Parts: sequence; C-alpha cells; structure tokens
Amino acid sequence: MKNILQLPQLGPDPLSPFPPPGAALESPNGLLAWGGDLHPDRLLRAYRQGIFPWYSEGQPILWWSPAPRCVLYPARVYLSRRTRRRYNNGGYKLSVNTAFDAVITACAGPRADGSGTWITPEMKDAYLRLHHLGHAHSLEVWKDERLAGGIYGLAAGRLFFGESMFSRQTDGSKIALVALCHLLLKHGYELLDCQVGNPHLYSMGAEDISREAFQSMLENQPDNQARLFDWQAGPVTENHWQERPG
Repeated sequence: MKNILQLPQLGPDPLSPFPPPGAALESPNGLLAWGGDLHPDRLLRAYRQGIFPWYSEGQPILWWSPAPRCVLYPARVYLSRRTRRRYNNGGYKLSVNTAFDAVITACAGPRADGSGTWITPEMKDAYLRLHHLGHAHSLEVWKDERLAGGIYGLAAGRLFFGESMFSRQTDGSKIALVALCHLLLKHGYELLDCQVGNPHLYSMGAEDISREAFQSMLENQPDNQARLFDWQAGPVTENHWQERPG
C-alpha cells in the first residue's frame, strides 16, 4: 500500500473538507485520505460525498471512495426460491432498530474464514452515536426469540449506506438484506450502497456503477439529513419476497 503519509491528512476540525472523491487512488482502489476522527458531523459529511472510513486496529483512520461502486437497487434484489421457502417455513421474525447494539457487535465478531474485523471499538462507538442521533439503523432477523441475522447502516436522503451484516442461522444475512430492500422500496429510497462488491452480493442482484453515476445520485439528494420515514423501533410484519421469481 502506498505510504499513507503521502495522502491528504484530515484536520482536527470535523468540518474540515475532504479531498474530492475523484482524487482517490486506483490502487488500493478508493483510498482517499487519512486521519481526522469519527465525529458524527464528519461521518455524515463523508457519506453524503460517497466517502466512508475503513481501517484495521492499529492503523490511522483511512477514508475511501472506491470506483466502481457496488450498489443494490431495492426493486432488483433477488432471493432464491430455496431461501424464500426456508424463511416461510422457518419461523423467522423481523424487526427494525430493536437491537442495534447487538447487530453491530455481531458484525464485529470473528468471521467464519478466521479473518479479523474492521469494526474496531472506536468504529462501533461512532455508529452507536449515529444510531442514537437517528441516522444509523439496523434490521434484525429473529428465530426462536434469538438473533439469527441482521444488517446495519446509515440513512441519508433517499439513500441507505449499508455497512455490515451477519448471520447465525442459514441465510440469516440474506433475509436481512432482502427485507431491508423491501422496506427501502416501500418508503421511496432509491439505492442501497454496498461500497465494494463480492460474490454474495452480486448473487442477490448487486451491480457496479461508475463513480460519476454514484456521485450524480449523491448530488441530487436533499440537502438536509431528514429521513423519508421515522425509523421507529418495532417489528416488521410484511413478507413480499415469496412472490419474486427464482
């Protein structure tokens, strides 16, 4: 990796400007700047510009804006017939914002492949603050009153910026992702940002778009941080995806 000290360093003021996303490195893809902190004002400004923090324990805070950008249009999300059948027969229940702390803690836990996590204690605290301020949200999947899967992220304008998801039961994270997409679609959200693609996301309908297309969507969002609907904590009772093809 290029010596990060050669990249722009963010100042201590959370309102200090970010470099333009187009200045991000091609390798590693999207690395834009370093330093600063995870103050809520800085994070909200970053996401509205298509920038997000991603770093490991012991590193300075690294800021990224990769190109192309992996996104999911809520209306195009796909869940296989097998997974839909498992959901419909498995006694799963859904909720929103009832266990944000538990979801982000689970996302920060050890991975099945033995890899570490980028959700440092500092990152966890930062997104908990955003949750308490009404900007970060979680969707939970329950089975037998236990948390079976979930996803969390940040809502801004008509976009939702997905951060991480987890599964403790077969297909728990897939169910969480599809349920979130249906919730976003119902309330007029245009896009679920997935940041960087992987086979799991592509198999569910995610696609890559250019930085220019993504930045155009960002620029057309409302200037304020108002949410399209009130993310009140509670159960999600709708079940639409059994009607989807596949």
